[in-house]
Amino acid sequence: MAAELTTRDLIAKHRPTLDQALEAIRTRAYWSPHPEHPKAYAESGSLDAAAGKDAFDALLGTRLDLGQPGTDDWVGAEVSPYGIELGVTYPHADVDELLPAMKAGQRAWRDAGAEARAVVCLEILKRISDRTHEFAHAVMHTSGQAFMMAFQAGGPHAQDRGLEAVAYAYVEQVRTPDTAEWTKPQGKRDPLALTKQFTAVPRGIALVIGCNTFPTWNGYPGLFASLATGNAVLVKPHPRAVLPLALTVQVARQVLAEAGFDPNLVALAAERPGEGIAKTLATRPEIRIIDYTGSTAFGDWLEANARQAQVYTEKAGVNTVLVDSTANYKGMLSNLAFSLSLYSGQMCTTPQNLLIPRDGIRTDEGPKTFDEVVADLARSVDGLLGDDARANALLGAIVNPDVKARLEAAAGLGEVALASREISNPEFPGAVVRTPVIVKLDGAKPDDEAAYMSECFGPVSFAVAVDSAAEGAELLRRTIREKGAMTVGAYTTDEEVERTVQEVCLEEAAQLSLNLTGGVYVNQTAAFSDFHGSGGNPAANSALCDGAFVANRFRVVEVRREA
Repeated sequence: MAAELTTRDLIAKHRPTLDQALEAIRTRAYWSPHPEHPKAYAESGSLDAAAGKDAFDALLGTRLDLGQPGTDDWVGAEVSPYGIELGVTYPHADVDELLPAMKAGQRAWRDAGAEARAVVCLEILKRISDRTHEFAHAVMHTSGQAFMMAFQAGGPHAQDRGLEAVAYAYVEQVRTPDTAEWTKPQGKRDPLALTKQFTAVPRGIALVIGCNTFPTWNGYPGLFASLATGNAVLVKPHPRAVLPLALTVQVARQVLAEAGFDPNLVALAAERPGEGIAKTLATRPEIRIIDYTGSTAFGDWLEANARQAQVYTEKAGVNTVLVDSTANYKGMLSNLAFSLSLYSGQMCTTPQNLLIPRDGIRTDEGPKTFDEVVADLARSVDGLLGDDARANALLGAIVNPDVKARLEAAAGLGEVALASREISNPEFPGAVVRTPVIVKLDGAKPDDEAAYMSECFGPVSFAVAVDSAAEGAELLRRTIREKGAMTVGAYTTDEEVERTVQEVCLEEAAQLSLNLTGGVYVNQTAAFSDFHGSGGNPAANSALCDGAFVANRFRVVEVRREA
């Protein structure tokens, strides 16, 4: 079949966007080509809210045939955290047939060059963007995110992260010229002259192991970084969150085919219930790159056992906020309350430990004791979530029974400062919705340490009493070093405390947010500007997104000839 999309047309269409992305990662200024507001998608070519909902509804109970080789079964058992069965089935692959088919298209994809690959990736992202409303429902009903969060985080923010990865991949590949003329003087003799050719070559097939909570936001960086650097990509979604990544694979295969490339450069590996194919795939010799987001245990296993592959992991950590003093007490409480509540704390960036001096803190409203700070924070969370409609819009649904079990068990770990309560969702009666719990612990007690030094993923926070800000900074250091952290927050009006916390984060490689009291929260990061994770502490061995995230997905091979 003749290509419907020529490289020249795609360059003309997408090169300006690529150039803007390159400028954005250089300056770290705010920029996004993907609108955050749902009404922006009512324009021609994009699905509006009604059409997106209709498109999602039309998927329910259907077979999503991707046309990929090696299909030996149809699988799917997704149940929305909101209580509805999706009923979508997906191709189950015989990987002995699928992997060779994926490898077959890599030569032409490699030879197309960095710019062609980048603009094909941008076309994939543009078509996904046009279907943001449809994807938002798919993310909502697999992750449990409330609709607006699923729309923004699963749509434009995920697309931004994918585009960011493409931009970084392009920069690293064009750092070396395609050709060079090399001449070395030899005094009275004729100079030595060589013509050198440099080609970015892919490592092989990349494996993306998706997560349940943010299938697109966490999946797109690795997917597009590998594809843009010439690798084929096999997407293995989380069994509870297949649909958003299956739709992504469907779009990618369509664009690749229309652009004259082998659609098998991107394929899906859905699994039967309990099959657990991630370990099998991760150790296949054909798999040369792995991107993984999820538990520390499996991330550690991948790093230790997938020796043939370059492994990029985002695992778990214990995120910490040190509260020393503040010039905006109400703003601090409001900001923290939102951070603890958003998506029921089911984010790898949500604060867990709040380190507060046992003698209290200084504020613009006068001194506050430890107990007063914790009680005021509890009231702030209660106020934020007091209206059930607002609470449902912020909390979403509990993603799986393990989170619910941890939430219920947390109340037995110490004095409960804020009890979790159940909220009903009139639109989705089957949804499990819970408000956060805040538990008081003592940083000096070994029994309490066992609780706050372990990750408790979900809407659980510990208010930990420490002897001083200095002791809190040392506990922060130990927490990052031993357990890792995706985010760190601190509130202080003391320059020395600020310097100390900053130095801890620089030495332990953790991303720090200071004195946030407005509409920016410690658990949110912006593509093109903020780094998500650092790759320098146990929470993750890579960052989204920097040069190191993309540069080792390809190697440069040189061919020399005498001139």
